[in-house]
Amino acid sequence: MEIPTIDFSELNGDKRGDTMALLHKACEQGFFMVENHEIETQLMEKVKQLINRYYLENLKESFYQSEIAKRLEKQENASDIDWESSFFIWHRPTSSINQIPNISQELCHAMDEYVAQLLKLGEKLSELMSENLGLEKDYMKKAFSGSDGPAVGTKVAKYPQCPRPDLVRGLREHTDAGGIILLLQDDQVPGLEFFKDGKWVKIPPSKNNAIFVNTGDQVEVLSNGLYKSVMHRVMPDKNGSRISIATFYNPIQEAIISPAPKLLYPSNFLYGDYLKLYGSTKFGEKGNRFESMKNMTNGHDNNNDILA
Repeated sequence: MEIPTIDFSELNGDKRGDTMALLHKACEQGFFMVENHEIETQLMEKVKQLINRYYLENLKESFYQSEIAKRLEKQENASDIDWESSFFIWHRPTSSINQIPNISQELCHAMDEYVAQLLKLGEKLSELMSENLGLEKDYMKKAFSGSDGPAVGTKVAKYPQCPRPDLVRGLREHTDAGGIILLLQDDQVPGLEFFKDGKWVKIPPSKNNAIFVNTGDQVEVLSNGLYKSVMHRVMPDKNGSRISIATFYNPIQEAIISPAPKLLYPSNFLYGDYLKLYGSTKFGEKGNRFESMKNMTNGHDNNNDILA
């Protein structure tokens, strides 16, 4: 299938309506590409180059000496492990980048600048998603945020060249726990797959530094199931290693997450009350009726709370 591509350069002109509609449909599917996002191309290339260097100098040798690699040497089934070499960096609310062993200041500075630019994209996407859901544009950001905004972290992963890709996953099937995931991925080696309509869809390597986006579990909850968090996995490659830099725009751990009330249907109302309202609003929009019923039932709940 063709992966939906959102051109951010078309959000400010005559094509904004069509672009917003395409984004809404893409979020209902749960994954898409973003082009013309205004993140500096040279910076993105520098981050990938420095991470590849870090892997070669600090992680590659130990990975191929690990128990994971030894299990494949013995041709054992390794379906319970992941063929990946990875580490995690927190950026907000506090940064942990200087705690990564042997990380260079050059990589620290490049990653900090990249994430600062990427965060603007994450916030813009949260606003556009909120708008498409009929919510205030800062609804998702506020739902995710503490005093310092949403939590932001990056999983840096290499999926090393694998001698027996038939025995192991690069990363096993899962959905993402958080909010909006912004992926800078390899432009040569494939491997990422999403489950759609009963089959696995291969996500091609990103060309021209497009950012691949998928929505996590908390976006599905907040949207009351309108936007999906989709099962995905990484398949290892026999001919090359794949880089993956996934930044998570997430709720803080203390965030209370629930479906946006505006997206919920009314509940616990008397059908007789609905019929009374229907009699005077039959030829109007049903959405307005539903909102009236929600307000009515909320009033009943509040009265019951007072009586209790």
